[in-house]
Amino acid sequence: MKAISLLSGGKDSFLSLLIALSIGMDVERTITVKAEQDSYMFHFPNTELGSRLSEIMGISNSSIIESEFKETISLYPGYFLVAGAVESEFQKTKLEEMCTELGLKTFFPLWRKNQEQIVRDFISTGSRGIFVTVAAEGLDEKFLGRPIDEESLRILNETKLKHGISIIGEGGEYETLVTCSPFSTRCIEIEDTEVIDRGIQKILKIKKYRFEDS
Repeated sequence: MKAISLLSGGKDSFLSLLIALSIGMDVERTITVKAEQDSYMFHFPNTELGSRLSEIMGISNSSIIESEFKETISLYPGYFLVAGAVESEFQKTKLEEMCTELGLKTFFPLWRKNQEQIVRDFISTGSRGIFVTVAAEGLDEKFLGRPIDEESLRILNETKLKHGISIIGEGGEYETLVTCSPFSTRCIEIEDTEVIDRGIQKILKIKKYRFEDS
């Protein structure tokens, strides 16, 4: 099964890619969309590192702007498009309509899966990642840079009970960056960051990084 996979650098697209690989899909290329800041379709912060993540996994990558997306996937008729959609009907429907028009099939392995289990599945793969955006009551600047681990999941569960957030961040409550894959001995080591304050939304911008053996 030949496939291409969306890879923003966030946990959901990354976990979807891992699932596709684990069931034997031949993922020929990843696609990293450098989205508009308030895109309804694609992950925004630090997307340039999606291509670096693909690089350490040994998969070719196309890094494109949002307006080039349809033209890019049109080059792969008959392929599966792998994406990390979880709850967004808008995102899922748009991708399905586009793929149907262009002759691709879709694979959404996380669709409507238990949200807490998705985070646990990411942790259990041995992957590593951090939180790079917060935009919800109960999640403040101190959450930026935290690892995606059991302690973070505990905090997310408490915040859900108190403020009703999505555990998976589906409503934009937070976004993540994967820094280490179980399929690679190389990781992304972050050296310098800057916090961008947009009111309730705080973004951890990665200013400098290096590759390091795990």
